[in-house]
Amino acid sequence: MLMSEKKAATKKSSLISIFVNICLGTAQIILGLFSGSQGLVADGIHSLSDMFSDFVVLVANQHSHKDPDHDHPYGHQRYETAASLFIGVSLIAVGVGMLWNVITSLLEPDMTRQVKWIALWVALGSLVIKEGLFQYMIYVAKKVKSSMLAANSWHARSDAASSLVVALGIIGALYGYPLFDTIAALVVGLIIVKMGWGFALEAFHDLMDRSLSDDMEKKIISIILATPGVKGCHDLKTRKTGDMILVDAHIEVDAKLTLQEGHDIGVNARNAVMQAMPVLNVMTHIDPV
Repeated sequence: MLMSEKKAATKKSSLISIFVNICLGTAQIILGLFSGSQGLVADGIHSLSDMFSDFVVLVANQHSHKDPDHDHPYGHQRYETAASLFIGVSLIAVGVGMLWNVITSLLEPDMTRQVKWIALWVALGSLVIKEGLFQYMIYVAKKVKSSMLAANSWHARSDAASSLVVALGIIGALYGYPLFDTIAALVVGLIIVKMGWGFALEAFHDLMDRSLSDDMEKKIISIILATPGVKGCHDLKTRKTGDMILVDAHIEVDAKLTLQEGHDIGVNARNAVMQAMPVLNVMTHIDPV
């Protein structure tokens, strides 16, 4: 997929997410106040706050596709990695916030709250809408191979989980079992913290130039070795920049070849890797054998 197509797809999905969060968050707050559901109001505020994450994705998407310049000769793809790190941290914050609410509800339980049935239908509707948004965003993320968009899509999934918590809490309040809200919030809060930690840690490792997996590096080596004229490959080094890959490799060729012939083999190996994988650049060093 062309970078322009990826940029357009990411922008479109982010704008759709912003629109959904504005409409849904506003409706949740208004109907939450009408129905007497504090949980629904909180979920509405949560939905509106998620627009900040969407704007981060939009900004990163805009800057990550800039051409290389003097200060950034490898391009600006790591804007996406930084955005993934931010989204992961924000997921952790959301989960911790939910766990904090659990603690405060245990210390000061509200046993007299009266909630109207409409709050349950709004919470269930929010759950369906948020899950639909997640499915759409994760589909686009896989299609364009964007780890940043994948992280943001799981942010939408955390919203669906939050709506589920609210729905369970409303059911508990309607039937006289407020403890349901506490248990559900505890479980979902822990899940969201774990999810955010995974995204944040993955992005942090990429910022620290962690190498690709062994399977990915073996695939790169196999492509290089399949290039006509290549006798061997060693000292392979890889790292990620955004969703793209940077590769350094020593390529062994026949020592009797001319400098031009050895150079051409290196170029062919480089092109083969870049055509087969999402590789931004392959730096080759030709070793005569």
